[in-house]
Amino acid sequence: MPFDPKSTEMRRRRFRPIPVRMLVPNVITLLAICAGLTAIRLSTEGRMELAVAAIVFAAALDGIDGRVARMIKGQSKFGAELDSLADFVNFGVAPGLILYFWQLHEIHNGGWIAAMVFAISGGLRLARFNATMDDPNKPAFATNFFTGVPAPAGAITVLLPVYLAFLGLPKPHPTLTALYTLLIAFLMVSRLPVFSGKAIRMRVPPEMVLPVFVSVIFFIALLIGYPWHILSAGSVLFLLSLPAGWKSYRDQQRASAAQAAVPADATASNPAAPYTPAVGEAEQDNRPARLN
Repeated sequence: MPFDPKSTEMRRRRFRPIPVRMLVPNVITLLAICAGLTAIRLSTEGRMELAVAAIVFAAALDGIDGRVARMIKGQSKFGAELDSLADFVNFGVAPGLILYFWQLHEIHNGGWIAAMVFAISGGLRLARFNATMDDPNKPAFATNFFTGVPAPAGAITVLLPVYLAFLGLPKPHPTLTALYTLLIAFLMVSRLPVFSGKAIRMRVPPEMVLPVFVSVIFFIALLIGYPWHILSAGSVLFLLSLPAGWKSYRDQQRASAAQAAVPADATASNPAAPYTPAVGEAEQDNRPARLN
């Protein structure tokens, strides 16, 4: 039967209903984009505290949209592409503009270059992540590490000078802020292994459910009551943890290389050869044939 694109059956296949579970993660991602765009608007109006809060809210939404999609089996290629677009806007463009309107504009073109390089680095970081996501040559232990600082972590960390200023500390010189912005941008596009936390077990023992609930509520209360203290401490601890992640990656890489080299060396030094009985032994064997 020839193909007829106007047939009722083909139209029914093309426009079949989409389950709601496929839409929920995308709605969360769209809310994150709205938060990032709102942060840009608030920064242009000089309301920096609300702008930074919008970026933190976007990072929180980014942390749950993928997990929600996996929990309800709502993953889709469309959702993955939309999530990458949201990350570029929320964690590349928005933080760069916030820093520019906050202080980097004081050094004119130099500040704009720093903000632009950070935004472009965020886009390059996301493009590399998407291109190497399904790399078949990646070793098993490498799945527990990111290549370079993730975009959400880079966005939260690059705003450290803003947090410190909100705490009452004097603003650093704009040149120092620009250099710090370029440093975080470099860490995002670098090959530095960063621990991802994927190896941590997500299942909670029954006796730890209530303590976990209390801990999460306590952390959220601290974040609401002392946001700049928590964000400053978290940014500093994250930067201090980068050498530990690199060391852990190197140790696992050496262990994996040693484990792969042992069988080859053992085979080369002591090759397995089939047992061949001597002629005399075979002639002196007078056992029945069924026992030979």
